Amino acid sequence: MKRVLIFPGQGSQQIGMGKAVFDAFPEARLVYEEVNDALNQNLSRLMFEGPEEELTLTENAQPALMTSSIAIVRVLEVQGSVKIPDFASYVAGHSLGEYSALAAGGAVTLTDTAKLLRTRGAAMQQAVPAGKGKMAAILGLELNKAEEIAQSASTHGVCDVANDNAPGQVVLSGKAEAIDRAVELAKEAGAKRAIPLDVSAPFHCSLLEPAAETMSIALNEIVISSPQPPLVSNVSATVTNDPNLIRSLLIKQVTQRVRWREIIQGIQALGGEAFFEIGTGKVLTNLNKRISKELLSNSIENPSDIENLLKSL
Repeated sequence: MKRVLIFPGQGSQQIGMGKAVFDAFPEARLVYEEVNDALNQNLSRLMFEGPEEELTLTENAQPALMTSSIAIVRVLEVQGSVKIPDFASYVAGHSLGEYSALAAGGAVTLTDTAKLLRTRGAAMQQAVPAGKGKMAAILGLELNKAEEIAQSASTHGVCDVANDNAPGQVVLSGKAEAIDRAVELAKEAGAKRAIPLDVSAPFHCSLLEPAAETMSIALNEIVISSPQPPLVSNVSATVTNDPNLIRSLLIKQVTQRVRWREIIQGIQALGGEAFFEIGTGKVLTNLNKRISKELLSNSIENPSDIENLLKSL
């Protein structure tokens, strides 16, 4: 059975995230200490105690989610003597989760990953003035219909498909007026729900080109190795372990859609059956169940999850 490690994206953060694993395992604490040092910030205290509005800031939420994921990876490696390249056939992550996947696969150091996500979060936040951009989830319409709606709404400004998450779950991103129009059109087209999202910037659309330029500079300053196991990319939904290609895909990822449905279906076609969501929340586990009922999907978030996984090996 081919196993796959998947890593959550923004929106999964919550006060107290990672605290139980931090308390239970010394190797997890070392991960938090390294990230705190890399960012010159007590990120762990913010994760455990809040305030929530500060944790939710993109520049904090992104490294926080990565930290809670990689702490669990380290526990698996140390407590269970799990060799990630042997354990899993592929790694993948949703948006910022792609950076967690690369860190888990040994392609980028933990310190570099933390710094990249701080840069990425700040750049995404600053690319579009507050109130000028929006995102909305369109539930109950298929991708081709959502693409048609985005095209129609783009007469009011940028309106792009940001996430193709699962059948009947598509997220649009762009200029506020265009997204408002897309919500109206989606309701007229019979969407079960069309709801604006509480986000600080319109992620994964062409308005974020300034952030992509910032990430191009940052990514060209770090070493990227070949991830083991290989990565399934957000942008291409294909498998790669080529460091130069990964660098260019990470730059494109800022403005292009997350093809999560295609990623999971592609991995399934390659024989991937057992998916383990490493980190905070169960968003990807739930999406995977919508994509295919045949997949085994597990969330590994707390010490008991880790212990149960290690017992099963």
